Order: sequence, then C-alpha cells, then structure tokens
Amino acid sequence: MLLQQLDSYRQTIGLRMWAFAKVPMLYWVRPSIVELTDKRVEIAIPLCRRNRNHMKSMYFGVLVCGADVAGGLLALKTSYDLKQPVSLIFKDFSAQFFRRPDADTHFICEQGKEVSGLVKKAIRTGKREETTVEVIATCPETSAEEPVAKFGLTLSVKKAHKKPGGIIMDILGDLLPLPKA
Repeated sequence: MLLQQLDSYRQTIGLRMWAFAKVPMLYWVRPSIVELTDKRVEIAIPLCRRNRNHMKSMYFGVLVCGADVAGGLLALKTSYDLKQPVSLIFKDFSAQFFRRPDADTHFICEQGKEVSGLVKKAIRTGKREETTVEVIATCPETSAEEPVAKFGLTLSVKKAHKKPGGIIMDILGDLLPLPKA
C-alpha cells in the first residue's frame, strides 16, 4: 500500500511538471494520479476556490481538463513504456451530466488495453489512428461510485518523430519512472 502511494505521488509530480511546461491550465487545476496501470487510470481534481463556480460545484472547464488528462494519459504511458513518441489530440468531445460535482472529483478511464493497441498500431503503421475513450467522473466523498458525468473523447494518435515528453521526460525519466503493471 505504501509503495503504491509513493508511486502515485511520483507520478503526480511528473504529471504536474509536464503540465507546467506544456499545458499550464492543467497545472492550475492540480490533478493527482490516484491509479495508473496498463488497464486503468484514475485522476483526482480537488474542489477548491480556484476551480469552483458560482453554484459551489466544479466549473465546467475543470471537468473538461479532468476528462482530457484521464483520456490521454493511457496513450502517453504506452508511448513512454515503448520508448516510441506519439502525437495525440482529441478530435471531438461529448458529455452527459447527471448531477453537480460538489466535492473532489475522480476521472476514471478503463480502456487501457484498447488505447495501448491503438498506440501500437499507430507506431507500426505510421498513420493516424483513432478510437473513442469513455471517462466517468465521480465524487467518492458524496456519492460513492455513482457517476456525476460521463465523457466521450475521440483520441487520435500518430507516431511522432521526437522523443516522448520532450525535455521534461529527459529530466524525469529515471527519477520518476512509471510503474509496470
């Protein structure tokens, strides 16, 4: 248990450093990695003053950031594990909201095998490949596992011709390795 918490802490530091350098908005909302395996990712974003709306629930833009991180992190992990750089974007986005996210919100994607296969195919063919990933948002403090929202993002991946993660991964590569699950 302690080792898993240490891995999550290291991964969170790596994610936040990458976000600070590449996507400052993600850094601003302070995502944390709860779990990152080959099959599943769970990201937590705290409900605090900086990301709350006038209704005292999580702001829509922050929910989108959480879905973005959860949807893309599995592809980046596969790229990093294979030491093959990929370029990833989201081609479209859909959302269903079931209730207000009024506490820290967790974003879960359980399509690791599918995303890994997509990345491997994109690397092998050199062509852009895409699939739709589903991200479920929950507020464990207030509603256990009942979803507050469901997101669908079309993940599009293509083999890139640069090192995965750039300079940040150069610096952090040995310091904060992602665990093999």
